[in-house]
Amino acid sequence: MKQQLLLLEDVDGLGRSGDIVTARPGYIRNYLMPKKKAVIAGAGTLRLQAKLKEERLLRAAEDRAESEKLAEALRDIILEFQVRVDPDNNMYGSVTISDIIDEAAKKNVILTRKNFPHSHYAIKNLGKKSVPLKLKEDVTATLFVEVSSESSYVTVLNQQPAQEETAAEESN
Repeated sequence: MKQQLLLLEDVDGLGRSGDIVTARPGYIRNYLMPKKKAVIAGAGTLRLQAKLKEERLLRAAEDRAESEKLAEALRDIILEFQVRVDPDNNMYGSVTISDIIDEAAKKNVILTRKNFPHSHYAIKNLGKKSVPLKLKEDVTATLFVEVSSESSYVTVLNQQPAQEETAAEESN
């Protein structure tokens, strides 16, 4: 027999802080109550529910503003990856979510696996890709990732010193 609870914290798959929900006794007894994520709903919980909903609305407004600010910042960022390729321009391996998170951290953008709606996302081709992100409070953003071959990068680097040497010889 299910019981009604007042959630004290957001619980994935059940509800948000301040919601009155029903759950099975085992889930209540073994998870929600020991971790202090819920209390049994009774007559005295209405005041607590109003307080929790008010706090949740304030937190939601802050999270939404923060997420929109992050989404705006992500529009101007392009993450660049240099990868090894074979002679046919096929990549060895792929650019994974972990690679994207690490590269974003270098640009002072904090992302987590929860921000990626597709948990097994991997880029396996060269070129510019757009990666969808899900931020807090249902704000979505797009992160641009450019994957190029290491060999073309090395070729460009090798050509630049030769051009500089030619310019230096012409000036002498």
